[in-house]
Amino acid sequence: MRPGLQSGMTRVSLLYVVLLVAAAAVVLWVLQLGASLPAPGEATTAGQAHAAAAARHGSTPSQLLDGIRANLDAPLSRLFLQLLVIIAVSRAVGALFARLGQPAVVGEMAAGILLGPSLFGALAPRAFASVFPPDSLGLVRLLSEIGVCLFMFAVGMDLDLRQVRGKVRAAVAVSHASIVVPFLLGVVLAYFVFSDLAVPGATFMSFALFMGISMSITAFPVLARMLQDRGLARTPLGVTAITCAAIGDATAWSVLAIVVAVAGATSLGGAILTPLLVLAFVAVMVLGVRRALPRWLGRERLADPEPSKATLAAVACLVLAAALSTELIGIHALFGAFLAGAVVPEADRFRHKIGLRIENFSSVLLLPLFFTFTGLRTQIGLIGDVQGWLLCLAIVAIATAGKLGGAAVAARLSGMRWGESLQLGALMNTRGLMELIALNIGYDMGIIASRMFTMLVIMALATTMATGPLLTLFARSGSGARGDRDPGGA
Repeated sequence: MRPGLQSGMTRVSLLYVVLLVAAAAVVLWVLQLGASLPAPGEATTAGQAHAAAAARHGSTPSQLLDGIRANLDAPLSRLFLQLLVIIAVSRAVGALFARLGQPAVVGEMAAGILLGPSLFGALAPRAFASVFPPDSLGLVRLLSEIGVCLFMFAVGMDLDLRQVRGKVRAAVAVSHASIVVPFLLGVVLAYFVFSDLAVPGATFMSFALFMGISMSITAFPVLARMLQDRGLARTPLGVTAITCAAIGDATAWSVLAIVVAVAGATSLGGAILTPLLVLAFVAVMVLGVRRALPRWLGRERLADPEPSKATLAAVACLVLAAALSTELIGIHALFGAFLAGAVVPEADRFRHKIGLRIENFSSVLLLPLFFTFTGLRTQIGLIGDVQGWLLCLAIVAIATAGKLGGAAVAARLSGMRWGESLQLGALMNTRGLMELIALNIGYDMGIIASRMFTMLVIMALATTMATGPLLTLFARSGSGARGDRDPGGA
């Protein structure tokens, strides 16, 4: 190093040290002077809080431990702890289920139940009460509902009804049979369990309609993931299953919106007006927003390989406005988010680029909160006796017979072989996250009680977990998905 440069660096270092020493001396002098000032007449709230914090952070180990405990009671600290526990457990259980041949999302659903009172609360009640105190669950619920809305927005973007072309006959027959048959069985079941398992004050009509729709849901995203994992996505069976699920998704959620509107209405006029408002909203979104949105966003933004902040802000405003609209109408915000995703432009793979950002964020951070919040509501101990478990098994059997059986018979009548028909029925019997969303809507509306909620959650998990093994069984017993003709042709 040159002598001149080295000398300059030495002077800078010396000046830096002198500056630090001088500043420290002035600060200590001012603090000493301030100690002699008269105390304020009355301590302010902020001053009391500061004094309490100072006392908590005393020098003894017990004071330090007390300070940590007190800080844990702060809302932000509690939320960070909950997020840490929920995300870590969800990812670990999801990875374990993936190794067992199940979709990771099924493991995350199970993790939510494990973190609830059914396991965590039963094995470690004090730790459970510390991590999930009742007064902290309001924020968890709000964040989980935001996550569900973002997820439904991504589902709406995945919905492509153009796949129906060329497969109308099989797709419509199978998808609607997989809704009508279990819906009918659910309504009949409601007649026998209404008096014992409905919330006091609930009407039979709302309870029966909700039981019907809870049996009819198909988890489109989980179904698509299973097909990809098994290499069936581009086979005739896979294409038919995706098409049926797309039609079934749109139909089931439309029916659920009507059920929610009817159940939430306080009068006959409200029961008529709310569905009309829903139809008007759908017309505005499909006929107005869907056509105008590409022009509002601009061709440049649609073609941009990396959506700008302005584009993401515009999409976020669309989701929020649609969700707010359906919330104000009287049905859940997730219906608006779902429809917002369905009207997003498809040009230049714009949906794919937006979906990657939305889905990754919601699936990693927010959806595990929803699974856990559902698990906190699920109390397996409420099933209790042998009679309760027999009823739970009957619900699983009825749901499977209606969904799998209805879809398989319709597929067979449309020209598919029995092996393929049964596989298609098993795929349509996948309920997953979509079922949990519907169940939480019914619980929040006061239609189903905690005991029935728990049974239906178990049904959702059981039918979803059974899809993989049933696919393998039916593929071995029949001709499988490697047919030489298109099973869904018109």
